[in-house]
Amino acid sequence: MRKRLDLVTLELFVAVATARSIAQAATSENIAASAISKRISDFEAQVGTPLFYRQQKGVELTPAGEEMLRHAKDLQRMLDRIDDHMSDFAQGLRGTVRISANTSSITQFLPEDLALFVADHPDMRIDLTEQTSDEIVLAVRDGVADIGIFSGMIPDPELDVYTYRRDTLMVLTPEGHPLGTDGPISFTEFSMHDLVGLQKGSSLQAFIEKRAAEQELELRTRVEVLSFDGVRRMVEAGLGIAILPLGAVEPYLTASNLRMAPVAEPWAERTLKVAVRDTDALARPIRSLMAHLTSEFADD
Repeated sequence: MRKRLDLVTLELFVAVATARSIAQAATSENIAASAISKRISDFEAQVGTPLFYRQQKGVELTPAGEEMLRHAKDLQRMLDRIDDHMSDFAQGLRGTVRISANTSSITQFLPEDLALFVADHPDMRIDLTEQTSDEIVLAVRDGVADIGIFSGMIPDPELDVYTYRRDTLMVLTPEGHPLGTDGPISFTEFSMHDLVGLQKGSSLQAFIEKRAAEQELELRTRVEVLSFDGVRRMVEAGLGIAILPLGAVEPYLTASNLRMAPVAEPWAERTLKVAVRDTDALARPIRSLMAHLTSEFADD
């Protein structure tokens, strides 16, 4: 089995070929000339052909040596690129950040925020997963996600938690519905109509049901769906009214027969949170993205 070429010998070979002198290469590489000469002789024996013409004033490359020099320099350039790329990883300029986020953040704020971040960090890759808030907390806690964005209603997630955004809950109605006004609608008024809700596991649905229990109201949920888009479609079809975040409603009003009005309750102003397991242990790419996501409420 042929012995593999070693990188040190290749580097010494390039040094000799460049200097055209074993003595000068020995000086530049800070190694004894006899040691370099022995390395080169062993190298020639290994490849099975002379690489240098030995002359009184130095050395000249043989045709095989010219070919070897070309390959050796290609290899050095490749190794330099590998070193540069690994250095980029070490400095946090490349890599993948895994984000687990809830529907509210994805439909309202996250696309624009990530687009701005990726524009400034073109070698970064974002791996985004949409989950419920409870699932997000578990994903971050278990190390499955680097960053989690979830409802501020999740109690004490045992993570490093920061404010991401604030949103406002709105009542969504079809055109012509009795509550289809621009004025605020109380939660009591809302509960008196057929409703479209989100399926179990949604933090927003859990929040609405909790508020109903606190006010001893019975919700007349007629249809349950998985997504905000599904809620909008069901409301537009006249199957009920719903409560959704402002950012999940406003962009769709002009192209539909939907109407919205504020929820006339103090709890209608919500907070979205962003969290990591340990801020001090974050790799640079994650730290950079966290700084970007929390910049609007950095003083909170």
